[in-house]
Amino acid sequence: MINSFLMIGQSNMAGRGYLNDVKQIYDEKIKMLVNGRWQTMIEPINFDRPTSGIGLAASFAGAWRLKNDQKEIGLIPCADGGTSLDDWAVGGTLFENAVFQAKLAQKISKLSGILWHQGENDSFGGLSALYYDKLSVIVDAFRLELDAPDIPFIAGGLGDFLSGGRYGKYFTEYNQVNDALQKLAETKPNCYFVTANELTANADGLHFDAVSQRRFGIRYFESLLEKKNILAPIPGENELIGIIEERPLTKNEQRTLLEIDFAFGKMSLSDLEEKLILLSD
Repeated sequence: MINSFLMIGQSNMAGRGYLNDVKQIYDEKIKMLVNGRWQTMIEPINFDRPTSGIGLAASFAGAWRLKNDQKEIGLIPCADGGTSLDDWAVGGTLFENAVFQAKLAQKISKLSGILWHQGENDSFGGLSALYYDKLSVIVDAFRLELDAPDIPFIAGGLGDFLSGGRYGKYFTEYNQVNDALQKLAETKPNCYFVTANELTANADGLHFDAVSQRRFGIRYFESLLEKKNILAPIPGENELIGIIEERPLTKNEQRTLLEIDFAFGKMSLSDLEEKLILLSD
């Protein structure tokens, strides 16, 4: 039985890290939900915008696989860039879509956690004062709709780079949002907070870069594994990322990646056939 995880929030959950900045994570036992069916994960996982890229979910899944060598994990991508808590309100389009996708996944998997990253769009104009109460209602509603009252809800903090970036004037209350997220973790059962300390941004000063997203995913998994808040960087994050990214590929995985490169026009048919023959030896 696949263990599945719902991915919700805004762009930093969907992922905007540059695809070429990190090595691809490819593992036939890591799946993503596409049209109600499990497909082998390939990044970008959460294609909400043409700018979609590396998010935290792939390294989260890779870390999960290191502890569950013979099991499969499934990712349910439902994050949408630029969205506020009001956009995620109970009964709204984003909420209903995420519930629908999660229920599809529940038919073919065990829903094992909810991964949340959002808050940039609620970091100005006094909106942060309402953050705790609004998010608490949303968490309760997801648990009710999915008949999963004890499901872990893991929320990541906002980056300290926000106030100094290109859009810094819009994020004057990001610290207050982080406080609200930590309060949720302290007061609501099976809710956990993951720090973004020492993580860095793309040039826009808004989105976590690809390496930071890899590190973030490790922290999310550690929170799930230990059932606790992660309030500081985890020792050996980069080494663990290296283990995940450098996992030896099976021959079938190598064949599939060759077929993908061919489909993208990265190699000729003759090159593809030659490489497939070599793999068969």
